[in-house]
Amino acid sequence: MTGTAGSGKSLLTSKIYDYYTQNSAFAAVLNLDPGVENIPYTCDIDVRDYVDIVSIMKKYDLGPNGALIMTSDLIASKIDEIRNEVERVNPDYLLVDTPGQIELFAYRSSGKFIVENLTAEEKMSIFLFDGSLITTPINFVSIALLATSIKLRLNLPTINVITKTDIITTKLKDIIQWSSSLRSLENAIAKEADGETYALTTNILRGLNFSGFAQGLIPISNVTGYGMVNLEGALSRILNLGEEVED
Repeated sequence: MTGTAGSGKSLLTSKIYDYYTQNSAFAAVLNLDPGVENIPYTCDIDVRDYVDIVSIMKKYDLGPNGALIMTSDLIASKIDEIRNEVERVNPDYLLVDTPGQIELFAYRSSGKFIVENLTAEEKMSIFLFDGSLITTPINFVSIALLATSIKLRLNLPTINVITKTDIITTKLKDIIQWSSSLRSLENAIAKEADGETYALTTNILRGLNFSGFAQGLIPISNVTGYGMVNLEGALSRILNLGEEVED
């Protein structure tokens, strides 16, 4: 699970875990966030068992951000122990909940190292577009650019989803339209942006492969379960070669 802080990674992790469990598949969760206090699922493997962020803050006289940076590298140094623990659990599906601060995971060498050294037949990323952040076309492009950057950094097949759809009902149709039509997105940007911003934004769009930029966004609701069927289908197409998980 990847995405900006507060986008709903932990909650979606719990919903996917519930889906697999209800369909008689053995799923497990690996929590990679050393700073999280409360999570909506039971961890099978938890990095907080290996690193204690409070102790690190006190020992090295660090603030929260400095301690998180240090712990991300310490977690990588524990990869053999974490991998052994995963192999002992031996799940059909391992759900990896990444830190809220995505830059700590995706852009440090330790994050990519962890991804590469977790043993799995297939690996993929789910990137969460926080619905509350993408209600304007400029913000949409900014988060889509981040999603593209994370995909490039981790080098994983990626499914893009929109979270918090319950609170953006009036804008959801526009967002879906932006994700499916370059012209529609450029027109929306033109209405909002000045000339310099418009030129910069449209040059970014045209410089990237728009077909893989943000298309195929799956709107989901962690409250009602809306869109989970579509997400589950996308997961199956990548992980199970199109074979659905069944009871």
